[in-house]
Amino acid sequence: MKRTMIFLIVLLLACTNQEEQLKRDINKIISKSEGTIAIAYKDLVTDRQLFINEHQVMHAASTMKVPVMIEVFKQVHQGKFSLDDSVTVINEFHSIIDSSLYSLKFDEDSDDVTYQRIGKKMRIYDLVYEMITVSSNLSTNILIEMVGPNNVMRTMHEIGANTIKVLRGVQDIKAFDAGLSNTTDAYDLMLIMQSIAEKTMITPAACDSMIEIMAAQKYTNKISGLLPPNIKVANKTGHITAIDHDAAIVFPESNHPYILVVLTRGIYNHKKASQTIAEISRVIYNSYL
Repeated sequence: MKRTMIFLIVLLLACTNQEEQLKRDINKIISKSEGTIAIAYKDLVTDRQLFINEHQVMHAASTMKVPVMIEVFKQVHQGKFSLDDSVTVINEFHSIIDSSLYSLKFDEDSDDVTYQRIGKKMRIYDLVYEMITVSSNLSTNILIEMVGPNNVMRTMHEIGANTIKVLRGVQDIKAFDAGLSNTTDAYDLMLIMQSIAEKTMITPAACDSMIEIMAAQKYTNKISGLLPPNIKVANKTGHITAIDHDAAIVFPESNHPYILVVLTRGIYNHKKASQTIAEISRVIYNSYL
């Protein structure tokens, strides 16, 4: 019994020292960057965690597209429609301020597939795929008007993500001018990604599908940027002026995922912000080995 107690104490001290070293290494990276950096990390097998500014609320940018995807899959499960159903691609949306119409500009989006389908039918699954993998704003707005932002918020609250706000579609300038923007913190994004990784969101099959969509992500220069190329990462990035984010499920092994969310605000050089996120991700991955 005494030897067992000594072993446990030694193990606890070793783990504590490892966590402290990890935090020192990450703070060293943060100290070289301007702006605010928030981190939420959780190993889903060992329950190892690390949090820095995890409740700092920031503009959500395109990370809000993950809750929209979740709500689409939830309403599919409820029988409201099928992922194979088709809808007409439109480019007219209603401001949440006064329901006035606004449109998105092709040259301010990251997607050409959806714009080529304006006036034609497109599968709901394909809209979700474009929304996540190339961060299509047009696909996002079509989907968020279809499922309803209030329903998105209700689903987020069901898993305890009470800080994140998905209020509107992209480029609703009247809402932006009124101070109504989509916001989040790192902790809530961690809860959201964790619910998918642990397959507790909707159904295990739905979670598997969402993971595969996120794993087809085209923007891989942040959390994935400095990881070995064979490491599977299911993630969603986001960026606007002085904002760069990434939220990911990382699979060093198929049955041992961890969640990493890194949010940055105030770094005006997107390349520098992405590099900072990549360096933080590499330190955390190396601590896993």
